[in-house]
Amino acid sequence: MRPSEARLRLLDTATRMFYAEGIHSVPVDRVLDAAKITRATLYRHFPGKEDLVVAYLTRVDEGIRSQVGTAAGTLPPAEALRAVAASIAADIRTPGFRGCAFLNAVAEYPDPEHPVHRAVIAHRRWFLDTVTALMTRIDATGAEAAARHFVMLRDGAMAAGCLSDPVLIGETFLRGVDGLVERHGARRPS
Repeated sequence: MRPSEARLRLLDTATRMFYAEGIHSVPVDRVLDAAKITRATLYRHFPGKEDLVVAYLTRVDEGIRSQVGTAAGTLPPAEALRAVAASIAADIRTPGFRGCAFLNAVAEYPDPEHPVHRAVIAHRRWFLDTVTALMTRIDATGAEAAARHFVMLRDGAMAAGCLSDPVLIGETFLRGVDGLVERHGARRPS
């Protein structure tokens, strides 16, 4: 069943505002005004702001999953990892880039039991598992450590990309991933 026009407009508006300004700094009333939605319509689709925030993160998660799937496609694992890294570097260079939506959200919701925090952890677990699976296809030995290294490189690039030259950050991230993939692949016995 296709979501209603009002729900889509509300989620589009919240997504744009939460990412650009931060979640806690955007009151629900501003989202409603910008989306031209009534409070009753909000509550028909989302019991409260927390549910709207989780829906925002779910939407971002789905976009990243699609982006990773498209980037990796049916490439060999090393090239898939490089393609995923290239898509991340491209995101860092987009106008209005403000870092990782998930890292930004978890900074605002530090309680590990909060639904927003749990949504962040679920996304990060999926991403780490995806990278680990690709590293394992290259060489199972050390795959988990190499995947954690990839995620840490990504986190650093996402944080630095909105603080300094995004082109330089993207290039540095790509070099780091390339070196990591080469080193991990070199571990494989011939």
